[in-house]
Amino acid sequence: MSEVSSAAAPNYPLTPSVMRALEITKRGCDELLVEGEWLQKLARSEATGVPLRIKLGLDPTAPDIHLGHTVVLNKLRQLQDLGHQVIFLIGDFTSTIGDPSGRNSTRPPLTREQIEANAQTYYKQASLVLDPAKTEIRYNSEWCDPLGARGMIQLAAKYTVARMMERDDFTKRFRTGIPISVHEFLYPLMQGYDSVALKSDLELGGTDQKFNLLVGRELQKEYGQESQCILTMPLLVGLDGVEKMSKSKNNYIGVTEAPNDMFGKLMSISDDLMWQYFTLLSFRPMSEIDLMKEEIAAGRNPRDCKVLLAQEIVARFHSQAAAEAALEAFNHRARGGIPDDIPAVTLEGAPLGIGQLLKLANLVPSTSEANRNIEQGGVKIDGETVSDKAVKVAAGTYVVQVGKRRFARVTLS
Repeated sequence: MSEVSSAAAPNYPLTPSVMRALEITKRGCDELLVEGEWLQKLARSEATGVPLRIKLGLDPTAPDIHLGHTVVLNKLRQLQDLGHQVIFLIGDFTSTIGDPSGRNSTRPPLTREQIEANAQTYYKQASLVLDPAKTEIRYNSEWCDPLGARGMIQLAAKYTVARMMERDDFTKRFRTGIPISVHEFLYPLMQGYDSVALKSDLELGGTDQKFNLLVGRELQKEYGQESQCILTMPLLVGLDGVEKMSKSKNNYIGVTEAPNDMFGKLMSISDDLMWQYFTLLSFRPMSEIDLMKEEIAAGRNPRDCKVLLAQEIVARFHSQAAAEAALEAFNHRARGGIPDDIPAVTLEGAPLGIGQLLKLANLVPSTSEANRNIEQGGVKIDGETVSDKAVKVAAGTYVVQVGKRRFARVTLS
């Protein structure tokens, strides 16, 4: 709190509400730059009644979002609830360049049609977290397209190649001889120019976006503006407890998943990982979460706390009634019951190897994954555990189960 300071105190009082806003801002964050400047902005906003402009830029590279994406959206909502102006920036121009952040190769640009389709779905899903009535939606083609060749050259003149090469991914690629296209240097410049165009006070992003956010801060100085502060949020760890949440790693929870699936996946996370999810995904006060930790240390069952988390998340993206029903369904399965809504699958080729059957029934992505589940005792047919990977299943209708949540009623002929 040493930075708190000097920058804000001479101008505006650091009231309890300002300090509370700082606490909310910092909850779960990886880094706030620069804290003293942000505190000054908060104090000025309270004194003048002028909301701060909070920017989140997203390239709609995929149509659907998962809970990992909502970490920054949750922070936006918290700041929105404090009365500040949230700007949901859709990078329809920058998507045509392709963000090289964290990549060791050039990312292929998207077509205009892909961008527009993804953006519509993305914002619709983001609105499950944000208050649409208090959200300003902008597209960066508004100011990037009019720049033209002359404007782009003038912008590029405001940043050096040496500074650009400070990016870890560019440095690594250069040292290992992996090509870097000139247009990739334009991406952080254009993202930074977005902050100039929007007169941003604070920009949010994941930890992998820090360099790009800093470029925006520098460009605002070049254009005579007050520099934005930047807030980086951690990358949410996925269901495997190891890698960041990602569709490609199949360790994700989609925000449009069915309530029962969402609930079951949240209940499957480890007790340790639960606390990161509470901090980054829950809107419960940290004092309440700290109390839960104390109660667990004193003997409370962690499952009770996990139920509260799962119900909160399901209720946010569906409804409270759906959350209650999901808990009931989860408890039913835990008692050995079979869900009422399991998918029906019809297959041919009896007798069929158990691994192939699981794959064709979409219960596992591959036969190797099927074998792994069998070895771990996670496969059941009509309630009986399958322990032999060589089993061939005869013609008939069966309830097939993999793990605690995946079921199918398979008719094999």
